[in-house]
Amino acid sequence: MSFEEKRTWIYLVVTALSYAGYVALVLARAQGVPLADVPYAGAMLGAIGIAILASIVGTIALSIATPKEAHQKDERDRAIDRYGDVVGYFVSSVGVAGALALTMAEADHFWIANAIYLAFVLAALVSTTVKLVAHRRGFAPW
Repeated sequence: MSFEEKRTWIYLVVTALSYAGYVALVLARAQGVPLADVPYAGAMLGAIGIAILASIVGTIALSIATPKEAHQKDERDRAIDRYGDVVGYFVSSVGVAGALALTMAEADHFWIANAIYLAFVLAALVSTTVKLVAHRRGFAPW
C-alpha cells in the first residue's frame, strides 16, 4: 500500500468519525427539542477542528512511521488525486446547490449550515472512496 493510499485511508476514517460524532452530539442535545433549535455551531466547529487536527496528526505519524515513503509521490498518485478531487467537486456542487435552495426557501440556519457541512463530508467521503478504488483496481483516466 502506497503512502498516498494510507494517507487517504486516514482522511476517510477521520472524516467519517468526526461527522458521526457531530451528528451523535446534536441528536443527543435534541432530547424533546426541535432539531432547528438545538445549539449546533460549537459542535460543528469542534468536529471540523478535530477532523483537521486528527488528519494532520495522522499524516505526521504516518510520515514518521514510513519516512522513506513520505516524499514519494509519482504521476499515478497525482492523477488519482486529481481524479478523486474532481469527482468530489461534483458531489460538493450538488450539495451546495441544495443548501442554496434551502436559503432561497428561507429555511432555518440550522438546516442550511448542516446541508453545507453534509455536502463537504459527502464530497470528502466520495472523493476518498474513488481514490482508494483507483489505487486498488488501477487507474485509467477518463
